[in-house]
Amino acid sequence: MNSSPKRYTVTSALPYANGPLHVGHIAGAFLPADIYVRYLRQMGKDVAFICGSDEHGAAITLRAKKEGVSPKDIVDKYHAMLKSSFERLKIDFDIYHRTSSPEHHKMAQEFFLELHKKGVFVEHTNEQYYDEEASQFLADRYITGTCPKCGHDKAYGDQCENCGSTLSPTELINPVSTLSGNKPILKQTSHWFLPLDRYENWLRGYITEGKDDDRIQHKVESWKHHVLGQCKSWIDGGLHERAMTRDLDWGVPVPLEGADGKVLYVWLDAPIGYITATKVWAEQQGEDWEKWWKDEDSELIHFIGKDNIVFHCLIFPTLLKAHGGFILPTNVPAMEFMNLEGDKISTSRNWAVWVHEYLDEFPGKEDSLRYCLCSLMPENKDSEFTWSDFKDRNNNELADILGNFINRVVVLGAKYYDGVVPSPGELSATAKEALDEMAAIPVRIGTAIESFRFREAQAEAMNLARLGNKYLADSEPWKLIKTEPEKVKEILFVCDQIAASLGIVLEPFIPFTAEKIRVAFNVNTTDWANAGKSLLSPGDAIGNPGILFEKIDEAVVEEQLAKLAKSKEAMISEAKPEPIKETSSFEDFNKLDIRIGTIVEAERLAKTKKLLLLKVDIGTEKRTVVSGIAEHYSPEEIIGKEVCLLANLAPRKIRGVESQGMVLMAESPNGNLKFVSPEAGLVSGSVVR
Repeated sequence: MNSSPKRYTVTSALPYANGPLHVGHIAGAFLPADIYVRYLRQMGKDVAFICGSDEHGAAITLRAKKEGVSPKDIVDKYHAMLKSSFERLKIDFDIYHRTSSPEHHKMAQEFFLELHKKGVFVEHTNEQYYDEEASQFLADRYITGTCPKCGHDKAYGDQCENCGSTLSPTELINPVSTLSGNKPILKQTSHWFLPLDRYENWLRGYITEGKDDDRIQHKVESWKHHVLGQCKSWIDGGLHERAMTRDLDWGVPVPLEGADGKVLYVWLDAPIGYITATKVWAEQQGEDWEKWWKDEDSELIHFIGKDNIVFHCLIFPTLLKAHGGFILPTNVPAMEFMNLEGDKISTSRNWAVWVHEYLDEFPGKEDSLRYCLCSLMPENKDSEFTWSDFKDRNNNELADILGNFINRVVVLGAKYYDGVVPSPGELSATAKEALDEMAAIPVRIGTAIESFRFREAQAEAMNLARLGNKYLADSEPWKLIKTEPEKVKEILFVCDQIAASLGIVLEPFIPFTAEKIRVAFNVNTTDWANAGKSLLSPGDAIGNPGILFEKIDEAVVEEQLAKLAKSKEAMISEAKPEPIKETSSFEDFNKLDIRIGTIVEAERLAKTKKLLLLKVDIGTEKRTVVSGIAEHYSPEEIIGKEVCLLANLAPRKIRGVESQGMVLMAESPNGNLKFVSPEAGLVSGSVVR
C-alpha cells in the first residue's frame, strides 16, 4: 500500500433504481463518502467520487411487475429521482452513472469474457427453482420461505433479513414463488460460477493481514471491527462457489454462445458499474481511466452499508484479483443500520423518511438533515433517527450554538466597527489562547475524518463555534465598549477569525452554510491548510449571511410523526392476508409436538443484533432456544412469559449455539411480532393439541 497515494477512487454503493432514497441510505453510504471526499479535496488530493444507479436484478423486475410497467420504465423513473435527491442534498459525485447504459453493458461483458478466457469460472448444470405458472426460473428474491437457521418464515432465497444469514434458495423450508404464490419445482439449468474456495487462502491473507500476495495492501488496524469480523466469519465457515449468472430477462446478457436468456449476476454486474462510471467520467475529462483503477499510487475506498460487506470485501476483490491488473480496496468503512422511531426502516411498509419528501417539505434546511444524520451516523452500531432529536439538534446546536455565534459577531461588528474587521493591536494572552485552540481544532477534525470517525469530526467542527461563543460570552464586549474600546477591538478581531475558519471546517459537513459564512466573511478559499489560521486583516469587510438556522417548532415534529402513523395504518388496512399454505394431513399435524413453556432466562446473543438466547422451561427440562425477536422484545421484559414451543423441531446451530426448538410467534401486517401465549392456568409442559 502506498503511504502517500497520488489519487483516491472513492465509491458509494450503487442504490437500486426501484424506489426513492431514505435517510438510512444517506447516513449509511452517501453522506460519509461526501464528507470524506470534500475533506480530501480541501487537502488538495486528487479524487474521483463515483456512483450511479444499479438498474438490473430481481429487485427491479419485482417493482416493474408490481406497477405493471417495464423494467426500463422503473429505472428511468427512479434514476432521475435518485440523481435529483443527491444533487439537492449536495452529495457531489463526479459522475452519477447507470448500469443500464450501453457503456456499462460493454464493460461488464468484456470483464466477464476476460475471466472466462482465463478459466476463472466453472460451469455447472444443476437444479434451480422454476415457477411453472410464470414459466421462468426464479431469481433469489423471487423465492421466500422459512429460514433454516432462525425459523423466520419470510426469508428470501439469498438472505434472511431476520437473523442476517446468507442463504441459497434450496436451503429454504417451504419455498414459495413470489410471482404466483405456488411452490416452485426444481429444474435443471446451466450457469457459470466463481469458485471462491480456490481463493480462500489469498482472501484470508488479504483480510486478516492486509496483504495481496507479498505486498501490503491495507492496514488491518484501520478497518472497522464489524467489517473484519463479518469477513472472517465467512472465511472461517468455508467459502463456496457462487453463481455469476442468472436466468432473467433483464440485465447484462451473458456474452457466450448458448447463453440466451441468461444475464450477469447483479453482484458481478453492479461493482463493475464503478469502473464503467470512472471510465465515462475520465473520458469526459480527457483523462486515462485506468490510472484510477490500476495504478499502485491510487487508493480504492468503498462506502457501503453492512449488508454489502461480503460483496465488496470478498467477492469483488476476488473478481478484481482473478482478472488481474486492478488495485484492491484499501478500506471498506461500512456503516451499520439506521432505524426510525423505534422500528427498523422498511420501504415495503413505507416506514421511512424519504429524502425527496424531506427536501420538498423543508426547503433551505438541507444542512439541518446533513448535520443530524452525521450526528447519528451508525458507524459501529445501529443508530436511530427520531424527529424529536432532529428538532433538538437543529434548535440547540445549529441555531443556538453556530447560528447564534455568527449572528452576534456580525451584529456587533456592524454596530461597533461599521462591518469591518477591527485592528486589535498587540494581542493579550487570552486572545492568543483562543487563536491557538482555533488552530488545533482542524487537526483533530482531520484525524477523525481520515479514521472514518465522522460523528467525532463534526463534533470537533462544532467545538470551534462553541469556542467562539464561550470566548465572546466570557469577554462580554458589550460591557466594555465604553470603558475599554481597544479590548473590544481585540475580542471582535478574534471572533472574526474564528467565524472565518468555520467557513472552512464546516465545508465537509454542512456545505450550504459553510459557503454562506465564507461569502459573508470574504473567505475565498476552502483549503484545509488555511483552516485555523487568522485569515482576515484589519479593514476587511464583513457581510451579513442572515439567519443561518430557523428554529423548528414542536408542531412540525407532531406533523411528521402523524405522517408516519398514517403510513403504518395504511399498511395495516391494505395488508392482504397471506395465502393459506398447501394442505397438510392430520398425521402431519400430529407430528408437531407443541408444548407450553415458560421463559426463565433471556439474554442477547453475543455479536448479533436480532437474536435472543432463551432458556425455556417445558416441565421436564429447560430448552436452549435462539429466537430472532431482539428487535421486538428486550430480555428483561420476557422473563416469566408463558409461550408455545415447538419441542420436536430438529436442533439447529445458530451462530454457534444449538437451538432446541422454536418459540411460536404471530406476525402482524406491519411486521411486529407477538407471542402465541396460552391462557393462564396451564402448567409448563402442557401439550397443545
